[in-house]
Amino acid sequence: MHFDLVDLRLMVNIADANSMTRGAELSFISLPAASTRIKNLEESIGTKLLYRNSQGVTLTPPGQALVTHARTVLGQIEHLRGDMQEYVRGVKGHVRVFANTTSLGEFLPEVLSRYLSRYPDVNIDLRERLSHDIVRAVTEGQTDIGIVAGLVRTENLQTLPYRQDKLVLVVPRGHALAGTQEIAFADTLDLDHVGLHESSAIHAFLRHACDQLHKPLKQRIQVSNFEAACRMIEAGVGVGVLPQSAASRHAHSMEIALVHLSDPWAVRDMQICVRSLEGLPSFARELVELLVQDAASESSAL
Repeated sequence: MHFDLVDLRLMVNIADANSMTRGAELSFISLPAASTRIKNLEESIGTKLLYRNSQGVTLTPPGQALVTHARTVLGQIEHLRGDMQEYVRGVKGHVRVFANTTSLGEFLPEVLSRYLSRYPDVNIDLRERLSHDIVRAVTEGQTDIGIVAGLVRTENLQTLPYRQDKLVLVVPRGHALAGTQEIAFADTLDLDHVGLHESSAIHAFLRHACDQLHKPLKQRIQVSNFEAACRMIEAGVGVGVLPQSAASRHAHSMEIALVHLSDPWAVRDMQICVRSLEGLPSFARELVELLVQDAASESSAL
């Protein structure tokens, strides 16, 4: 059974477009050539890969399995190409890290600074993603290391405990809720909220919580980071749900108060996830070990 990279890329493009014609265009080959390639691939495997109908094409179960593996293979080739380009420029390694909002903004900057100082020939590609998107990216080989929070299924990945953080309600110090010990998120939805930008993981997380409650989030303003959110809250623009680690830090210098959320999802355990620790390059394993050590030292200091 032979797999050609052109065939794999064609299958992915057809799956993404739900169209043989568009898939052929994205693969820069003619429609007859694409049809022939798919036919030969199906004959080689011994099963149909596509359902064809008047609305386009959809994947059969074997086709779905092939596309899943094809994405992994093509992703690894892109990683290889990128790494080789880095070597040409004198960089000896490249680590891809996908992280949730809190870990990216609060915990990673210091440890990544130490890591990059220790490994000057290694580059890091750091991106913010939702936890379930991070799991998928690690599973499909789009990223090397993921940091996720909350209840997310990681059974096909190797995981290590990282940190724990809580989401809290942040209010101006003179607010009516400033002296409250605990409140349910649902009871805050009649208030104006200061939120993070729409591409942030926390924004999407809170939108999902609102959908579960069947109530909208009254977002008065959106900002780009935790500090800006705290300053807007301090100014009385609204209240906001932020990580306790960030809110506590800014509470030392701003007139804001923290109120615990009673919702179970407000307490979030973070995990480091990889496809295989042994399968990572040595410099990527060193980063994982440094993250674990950093979290352990912070925990022992509390």
